[in-house]
Amino acid sequence: MAGGGAPAKADEPQPHPPKDQLPNISYCITSPPPWPEAILLGFQHFLVMLGTTVLIPTALVPQMGGGNNEKARVIETLLFVAGINTLLQTMFGTRLPAVIGGSYTFVPTTISIILAGRFSDEPDPIEKFKRIMRSIQGALIVASTLQIVLGFSGLWRNVARFLSPLSSVPLVSLVGFGLYELGFPGVAKCVEIGLPQLILLVFVSQYVPHVLHSGKHIFDRFAVLFTIVIVWIYAHLLTVGGAYNDAPHKTQISCRTDRAGLIDSAPWIRIPYPFQWGAPSFDAGEAFAMMMASFVALVESSGAFIAVYRYASATPLPPSILSRGIGWQGVGILLSGLFGTVNGSSVSVENAGLLALTRVGSRRVVQISAGFMIFFSILGKFGAVFASIPPPIIAALYCLFFAYVGAGGLSFLQFCNLNSFRTKFILGFSIFVGLSVPQYFNEYTAINGYGPVHTGARWVWIRCI
Repeated sequence: MAGGGAPAKADEPQPHPPKDQLPNISYCITSPPPWPEAILLGFQHFLVMLGTTVLIPTALVPQMGGGNNEKARVIETLLFVAGINTLLQTMFGTRLPAVIGGSYTFVPTTISIILAGRFSDEPDPIEKFKRIMRSIQGALIVASTLQIVLGFSGLWRNVARFLSPLSSVPLVSLVGFGLYELGFPGVAKCVEIGLPQLILLVFVSQYVPHVLHSGKHIFDRFAVLFTIVIVWIYAHLLTVGGAYNDAPHKTQISCRTDRAGLIDSAPWIRIPYPFQWGAPSFDAGEAFAMMMASFVALVESSGAFIAVYRYASATPLPPSILSRGIGWQGVGILLSGLFGTVNGSSVSVENAGLLALTRVGSRRVVQISAGFMIFFSILGKFGAVFASIPPPIIAALYCLFFAYVGAGGLSFLQFCNLNSFRTKFILGFSIFVGLSVPQYFNEYTAINGYGPVHTGARWVWIRCI
């Protein structure tokens, strides 16, 4: 062959050309699907984010002293604020199809406030619940200033400029893969429900479209709706059939469709309002801890925003737009503190993964889902019906959606020189340390009951009047 080069063998793997925007996206940000399809897709986003909205208050409210009535009110409030924050983010923030909802990042700090010694002397559990809620509100209000200042001042823009494709790989990948504890461990809590949901979801979304070519997009886009309805009915039949009547309490909590008592406790119509639990109280130590959680949520949301723009087939996110989105997310945390949601807010990682499954990155779809959030938060009985979905079904969805987000981070490898040893070091070291360091903190805390940084200092408690 002329030029002295040997011809490439036909069976040798050839590199794929890198693409700034993903192909095969049916609808991008500004091209909404038809209204009937958009409404169904928006309802699907609502169902996906409902899992986190229900699981967090279900775990925290009983520890605070609240009952089913308080749990239902907190879920309605969290859903209402999530709808407002999603609309604000899609209209004024990044304007990406990003759902803003409750975040597991704030849960450890919230638990530390719940376990604070100053609440142990309160004999009335409802009053104890309100006191703890007001303390959480004060901490969230203070913590919101971190993201508001960093976002709207443009300081985070200076950090975002360093987010090259190489640095985006571990950031986005760890946002998805780092949530592995919420996946199959949750499925295994009721394996007879969670495992069928996981298998059915993979089968309907990945295999059925290749067999039934005529209805290809139906099964791609609405796999979550199909599988949740089927497995939910199956779980309800097990419940009413008495399969869990003699089961341990933990099994009943995970498996039963009537476990939470939310439907009876939820009011027919109720509009959440600011300071519904009373005036917030402020503690310097708790506020500082919540600010640290807010910073972690800031980094996590930055990675989630990158995954959202990738799966929405948008152009690379400018640092100024990312910084503006962080600022509006800070406003969302402020609203969480004002309304009393028991939890801060961040970009919903699971909904970012849903964009990849449906291949629909329309902003209108997410805004419709925000409308569902507000609607069902006001009509509490109807929202409580959907909140009765067993947690293992939600955990099965996480297995797919978090994996999609992690894969979205790995997709930036196409823009990296993988033949460079420096690139290999940066990738390997950052991902390994990103998994290893949290494991150390988890093990230390599990053994000692507190983290490695434990000064024993106490701060003066101030009440807002």
